[in-house]
Amino acid sequence: MQALLCQQSCLESDGREAIEGVMDQKVPDARVDAPSERPGVETAGASRLRAPAAASEMPPRTKPSNYPAPFAQRMSGRTKRPLGDAFGLSNFGVNLTTLSPGAVSALQHIHSKQDEFVYVVSGELTLVSGADLHVMTAGMCVGFPAAGTSHHLENRSPREATFLEVGDRSEGDEVSYPADDITAVRDRSGWRFMHKNGEPY
Repeated sequence: MQALLCQQSCLESDGREAIEGVMDQKVPDARVDAPSERPGVETAGASRLRAPAAASEMPPRTKPSNYPAPFAQRMSGRTKRPLGDAFGLSNFGVNLTTLSPGAVSALQHIHSKQDEFVYVVSGELTLVSGADLHVMTAGMCVGFPAAGTSHHLENRSPREATFLEVGDRSEGDEVSYPADDITAVRDRSGWRFMHKNGEPY
């Protein structure tokens, strides 16, 4: 598989401690009013953070899923906190995502241009990549090169699991979903979803 797994040493000698330390930090909430300069980029409110903030206390995304019905309902139990948007980042996205037991990160998918990276902060997740299954625990990470193998994460454990996900925002990126009748294209206005025959949702 083209996804590249790595252990805690990928980031720090104790990657979980490094990440959680940032999340637990209490600092003043300093903001500057400025909407995102890139169309289709959702920000946390209409302002940007200028000082460090506790990631776990960032507000969740206002729209739980961008998928059209009925796919949006399959994202029940998933909470995304758009960390990068809160700081006005527009070239790539950073989400702190929590999955309840039984929830999934996304539909099985492949990006044509976007590279993706995932780091497990807490709990246990199952990476489903093509026909391969990998159990991921806190401190483990994985990368998905563009045009690689289809993938998503599932929480098959009895407890919540949280991970950090990072991906670029390449215009013209297309997403294919091997198991579902849906495709997506990213343009300057955001994501457009269509059936595989080209009919829009």
